[in-house]
Amino acid sequence: MSMTLGDLKQKDVINTLTGASLGKPMDIEFCAADGRVSALVVPGEFSLSALFRGERCGIVIPWDNICKIGDDVILVEIVECINSR
Repeated sequence: MSMTLGDLKQKDVINTLTGASLGKPMDIEFCAADGRVSALVVPGEFSLSALFRGERCGIVIPWDNICKIGDDVILVEIVECINSR
């Protein structure tokens, strides 16, 4: 099954441990060496100061923590949300 970043950006990301919606993917990370996707990035907490500095805050979800990609949602399993972008 192939999918574009545009397709992924339309899906809601749900944490199966808490039932919380984490938003829609805003970016992906991939390994340049082998071209595989290594993580999804969803919006993090909004910070006005980060916005003025031109920073994007996001939660990086490692690919191994993705349980299922469905037609409308992406189910992930993460214990803590860490803003790292």
